Amino acid sequence: MQPPRALWVPFPLGRPLGKPGDASFQRDVIESALDMLHRQAGPVLEDYPHDVPAIDDENSVACPVSFPTEAPQDASWKTRLAREIGELAPWYELGRRRRGGRSLVGIADASPQQNIQLLGEQLDDNVLPTDVVWLKRAVEDIKAYYLEAMTAQPGDYDSVTIQSQFWQQTQFGAAVLALHQQFQHSGDDRHKMIARILAPREAVDAATAQGGNTP
Repeated sequence: MQPPRALWVPFPLGRPLGKPGDASFQRDVIESALDMLHRQAGPVLEDYPHDVPAIDDENSVACPVSFPTEAPQDASWKTRLAREIGELAPWYELGRRRRGGRSLVGIADASPQQNIQLLGEQLDDNVLPTDVVWLKRAVEDIKAYYLEAMTAQPGDYDSVTIQSQFWQQTQFGAAVLALHQQFQHSGDDRHKMIARILAPREAVDAATAQGGNTP
């Protein structure tokens, strides 16, 4: 990459500033990085001289993935979803390697990337999917992909927090909720049953309380 200034830190993946909540340690890391701006020539690559204070990696609660609070409103569903799943790909692959190749992804015939594009196209065209079996498998596959990427860092996770982040912060969570709304309000009782299998009531209620279903 050859950045003009870079500080190499010996911290666990996903914690560039070291131990969570240790303000003085984190400040020192930031000041060490900013200090390199005073060098007369670059590129400069230095090692941070201190190890992180003790972190219990086996019981940490963290999510290495962050999602933007607002999506470009002029972008199509297909574009937004393709961008998001592309950004998650390295985390998913990392998590799968750490699990020895094990993954819950794979119940759908096509890949999560292919299915999420098709879902995006249908949302952009305002077309309800007619193949319910495909839809259910595709949604569950993509959701598993997201959750495995979001929990790629070793440790225990608060499932409630992870689920909340999935439904309230990701573009795919918003897409599924949008599909839920379309099925729910189509006027067909069979479609209401499909809506129920797409999203849990808690996620729907939370989206309703926030005044919408799109982050």
